[in-house]
Parts: sequence; structure tokens; C-alpha cells
Amino acid sequence: MTVKGLLVMDVDSTLILEEGIDLLGEEAGVGSEVANITERAMRGELDFKEALAERVALLKGLPVSVFEGILEKIHFTPGAKELVETLHKRGYKVAVVSGGFHETVDVLAKKLGIDYVKANRLEVEAGVLTGRVRGHIVTKETKKACLKQWATDNGLDMTQTIAVGDGANDLPMIQAAGLGIAFCAKTIVQEQAPYQINEKNLAKVLEVMDAVSK
Repeated sequence: MTVKGLLVMDVDSTLILEEGIDLLGEEAGVGSEVANITERAMRGELDFKEALAERVALLKGLPVSVFEGILEKIHFTPGAKELVETLHKRGYKVAVVSGGFHETVDVLAKKLGIDYVKANRLEVEAGVLTGRVRGHIVTKETKKACLKQWATDNGLDMTQTIAVGDGANDLPMIQAAGLGIAFCAKTIVQEQAPYQINEKNLAKVLEVMDAVSK
């Protein structure tokens, strides 16, 4: 079947209501410290790569078993299931690209039947987090590159792509997509994104799509 389009979305505070790394920070007893760095990074005040490294360092010593408990505290944003299912019926591929971690993102993506996943990997030694990220860190450039690559893989033009996110690191992919949507986003993203949704309901993405295609 010919793929009709591609939607790529952020995970934390977009696909899900929470910020996964903030939940990990709470488990490590540094919740407010991690949350403060996250907030500043999402507003575009800090370099995302440095901010991530700083937050991950604070998680050093956490057992990997912590992820089971974290997943129980994560909630899909209302409309997430409807959005993915409707897009699949319309012949779209759905992807997530996250500055969060495969340990949680993979599980969430599988639950919704998401087609492509890109996230960070935490380094683990002897069942414990080392406080470092393994491999390349997902940056704003990575997000944009994934959007373009997945479009190419499916023989799609960029006009057939949609990008949805809330943070400053989502802006390049939002601006590169055929339809870029700021979702309950930080001010910098709302100001620069072509479209915005300010209600915590991902099904609203379908309304924007339909309105634009008329």
C-alpha cells in the first residue's frame, strides 16, 4: 500500500503528559533540580545536549529496575490513541523522536503501534545507570534529520509530512515539515510554529490537518 504521509511527534509533554527524565529525577531524589533544567532547556535557554548530559549525570546510581515504576507513572496525552489509529487508517506512518530514553519510549511506542522510534540510550553497568548517555544524543538537528530520512524512506515529499512538538528542540522539525504544529508549547515554539494547538488533546491534530487540506 502506498504511504500517504508521515507524522513525527515528540514524546515528553506531547505524546505523554509527563517529562520522563523528571520522573527519573524524582526517583533519584533530585526531582526539582532536574525539572528546572528540563524547563529551561525546553524554553530554549540552555543547549539541549549539555542540559541532557547534566540531568543524566544526576541519575547516576539508579537501578535499571526503576523503569518499571516510571512506566506506571506515565500517561498518554488524551487523543493519542485516536490520532495514531486514524492516521494508520488514512495510510500514514507515525513516528516518535525523543530526547528521552529508549527504556521507556520503546514500550510506549509499542503500545500504540508506532512505526518508527528514535530516542537516547542510557549507559548501564552492572544493572545501574552510570550517569552517561550511550551513543549519539538526540538533538534538534537529529529530530529534523529523522523527519527527512523517514520521509525519504517512504518516498514522500516534505509537503506530505507533519511534525508536532512542544519544546525548543522540536522547532527545526516543526518548521521543516509540510505541516508544523506547536502542541501546548513553550512560548518560543508558539511564536515560530506555523500552527498551534493549546488544548491537551492530540486528536486536535486531525482537525488541523483536515482544515489545512480543505
